[in-house]
Amino acid sequence: MRQSLIEKLAVLKKFYQQSKRLLSYQELLSLWNFASKNAVYQIVQKLINEGFLTKDRVGKITPTNAFFSLNLYGEVPAGFPVPTPDENAELTSLEDYLIEKPNATFLLKVTGDSLKELGIMPGDLVLVEKTSEVKNGQVVLAQVDNEWTLKIFSKKRGKVILQAANKKYKPIKPKNNLSIYGVVKGVIRKYN
Repeated sequence: MRQSLIEKLAVLKKFYQQSKRLLSYQELLSLWNFASKNAVYQIVQKLINEGFLTKDRVGKITPTNAFFSLNLYGEVPAGFPVPTPDENAELTSLEDYLIEKPNATFLLKVTGDSLKELGIMPGDLVLVEKTSEVKNGQVVLAQVDNEWTLKIFSKKRGKVILQAANKKYKPIKPKNNLSIYGVVKGVIRKYN
């Protein structure tokens, strides 16, 4: 993608971030400092062809998942320093990276520290995918005896035990009922 197109997309993303909407062709004239609606149309068409925008059934431009993508510059070790990453970035959307089933995925804010040894801390957001199919060792959203919790699923000799990842918490053994609502697929933490 040419540099000028990337710059136009960046300006459009900034506007969208501030206003939570895209502009009309008339408004794009002033945003991009163009004199001709045809020039705006050409840029919009290029952004549609690149997959960043689409048009709804009435012709209004709308963002796609790719519109929200970020530059992924490669890998960086968390150990010893290495040379600077290559500046050729690919674009990736956090939604595409984290969410396999958008219609079955939601966020929850974590309270409590029972999973801190797994790196799930109070205030984190967890991505939960609705499912009843669970494997040993997965972190699940469960309703145990009418109370909700996030714990590690473990099934031994036909009995389910929900484990914490913090030594100060005892395993939970359901007394009356247990419903597994979903599996944690990711953790999001914002640093200040």
